[in-house]
Amino acid sequence: MTVVADVPETGTVRVVDHLAAELAGAGVTHVFGVGGANIEDLYDAVHRCGTVQGVVAKHEFSAVTMADGYARTTGRLGVVAATSGGGAMNLVPGLAEAYASRVPLLALVGQPPTVQEGRGAFQDTSGKGDSFDAAQVFTPISRYCARVEDARSLVELLPRAIAAALTEPRGPAVLLLPKDVQQARIRLPGHDPAPAPTVPVTPLDTAALTKASDILRGADTALVVAGEGVAAADARAELAELVRRLGAWVAVTPDAKDVFDNRHPQFAGVAGVMGHANVEECLGRADVCLLVGTRLPLLARGGLERALAATDVVCLGSEKPFVAATATGGDLRDALRAVTGRLAPTPRACPPHSGPVPTPTPDPESPAIHGRTLPYAQALAAVEAALPEDAHVFVDAGNTGASAVHLLPAPRHGRFVVALGMGGMGYTFGAGIGAALATGRRTYVLAGDGAFFMHGAEVHTAVELSAPVTFVVFNNNAHAMCVLREEFLQGGVRSDDLFGRTDIAAGVAAAFPSLDVTGAENAARLREALLRGNEGGGPAFVALDCDPREIPPFLPFQPFTEATGAADRTGRDTAPATGAADRAGHPDSKENADERRVVHVG
Repeated sequence: MTVVADVPETGTVRVVDHLAAELAGAGVTHVFGVGGANIEDLYDAVHRCGTVQGVVAKHEFSAVTMADGYARTTGRLGVVAATSGGGAMNLVPGLAEAYASRVPLLALVGQPPTVQEGRGAFQDTSGKGDSFDAAQVFTPISRYCARVEDARSLVELLPRAIAAALTEPRGPAVLLLPKDVQQARIRLPGHDPAPAPTVPVTPLDTAALTKASDILRGADTALVVAGEGVAAADARAELAELVRRLGAWVAVTPDAKDVFDNRHPQFAGVAGVMGHANVEECLGRADVCLLVGTRLPLLARGGLERALAATDVVCLGSEKPFVAATATGGDLRDALRAVTGRLAPTPRACPPHSGPVPTPTPDPESPAIHGRTLPYAQALAAVEAALPEDAHVFVDAGNTGASAVHLLPAPRHGRFVVALGMGGMGYTFGAGIGAALATGRRTYVLAGDGAFFMHGAEVHTAVELSAPVTFVVFNNNAHAMCVLREEFLQGGVRSDDLFGRTDIAAGVAAAFPSLDVTGAENAARLREALLRGNEGGGPAFVALDCDPREIPPFLPFQPFTEATGAADRTGRDTAPATGAADRAGHPDSKENADERRVVHVG
């Protein structure tokens, strides 16, 4: 390969044309981003390529989340492109989420021409001439980061970046592309795309595998906690077979509800701070806890630490867990198959258990949440009734997210995604669009008004592209989880996070006359609007009002709920004469203060 002058010659291509062809050859179907002078040549190449669709978002954070949603629902590499300066910096929170959640992305970031570096160029991030160095910004949140100094180096760096993104632990790779390098022409020995990069696989720890198998064979009862790694490895079938052999109860982490059938009799519920009490009960009865595809971070183990410390823990997955365990390492599917092969072929019976019984919620007839507001339980029941079995669901942060994780069963044949790596509000608007465009399936976005006001402008992108996304916005006119934290943990002396009432449905309807928009004042109207959206080919939007002081099923709030009685907040005293707070302090109580320990998150 040789680099030639910037004059079209037979047998030469622009660097960006080569890049677009390589992406197409790697199976990439969409590039998400926001344009600008220092990335416009790549967008031109994508357009000319004809195989890859360029999708222009309203904000670079949402462009990253579109690529993230694309990757999580297809298992393929997601690609995002942005220009230099502020556009590049807007990628940071989205890439940090992908890094923490092990999502394979490739970020192509435009840079000023190399001849202008260190000479006061607009948006210079070369690190020269007292400019800051973009590579130092992206390196900590990427598996691979390189500046492409010339056309020749791109041919070598691109496959390295793709391989790094797809190698465990997966995550973003970043290539910084100066404008003149993008425009340079190269002569290639052939026009066929390079072969797919080889992704190394870490071998299983055979000694740990033997020990793990012995522990599982010797256990009478087992609780499996399955995580997002099962979805990333497409290992649901292998998980189901292992569970069948063990006769185990199965819990899922909050970001992995879809990896096991939520209606299966062996399903124990969601683990952790948004989860179900039955999981802790099963863990207390189990001889062994088997982690599959999860390191068990705090949100997944909150409230379970004491029981975990008293139980043998085995971990299948490429990374070591956050708790003491016998860990096999290596490829997850290989580990599942190896362990299953060492168990007796006759399945064990699953011991009885109570299943994922929801945490009690406030009385729907209470004055504070009766009338124009809709309780989360009723709203999510309407969503469940309308949700197609092959739909994807993207759940945003806050009270909406905690309620949906706890109450809404995952669709049987779709993803149920919660971005817990960074927990950034507004993630779902881009991610849901990326998933819908990638798969063509109806995709639900469940978000609060706070998330909507951050990145809800991406509704415009869905309208422009006729993406099959149903946006459901739970409007409590507040950053309600912050409101509850202020009340419970800081004395309730502030009202910063309580807002004036907004009519989101009316605003969206005015902005997008072609969009099917509904303001749902009750559960029946919500369900009706969702079913109508399912029948359409493009986007739909539903907004409903909720109470900012409705307490979600979130473990850190549970002691306060028990102590005050949920209905005290509505002006009606429905708590027992001897409340939970009194019981907790009584020396003869079975539920003393130590047993009712507060779980702290944040």
